[in-house]
Amino acid sequence: MKLRGAPIDFSPALAPGLASIDEAGRLSGARFVASPNFDARPEGCAIDLIVIHAISLPPECFGGPGVAQLFTNCLDPQAHPYYEGIHHLRVSSHFLIRRDGSIEQFVPTTERAWHAGVSNWNGRERCNDFSVGIELEGSDTQPFDAAQYPALAALVRAIVRRHPITDIAGHSDIAPGRKTDPGPFFDWPLLTTLLR
Repeated sequence: MKLRGAPIDFSPALAPGLASIDEAGRLSGARFVASPNFDARPEGCAIDLIVIHAISLPPECFGGPGVAQLFTNCLDPQAHPYYEGIHHLRVSSHFLIRRDGSIEQFVPTTERAWHAGVSNWNGRERCNDFSVGIELEGSDTQPFDAAQYPALAALVRAIVRRHPITDIAGHSDIAPGRKTDPGPFFDWPLLTTLLR
């Protein structure tokens, strides 16, 4: 497997962890909040990429319902000035890892979530077709919480056990110039260590 294009020594079978993804694409132990923003993946398309994102709603604010409301089309444009410009968006991600390490799931991994937008990885466009999207509650301007990294590593292991993942990339890697997340504070070396 590769992390941002660089090979890493990774064996999901050697790692402890109770989390698993069932045949329906649902993660055990995760809070499931169904998003209407998904559709079927192209027939025969292997799910072989994980895309790591960062999100906070309102920007730089953590712990509130804004992200879940956005992914379920329930964002109130009057609740915050920022929401006036985004409440109409129809987006989703498969998972959200909160600051405390808890995980919420919005779309089964077997379905296509709408997280990547215009994107390209290794010459393949439309990354939504073949990827699993993981949002971390965070931003480009501050470090992520320590609890998020082991949760992310456990989630990656669960996804790899269920799908033929070959690559892990950031949103900024698949949409350079358009997206910056997960941002400069995301600790890629720590994730690499946790996945070994």
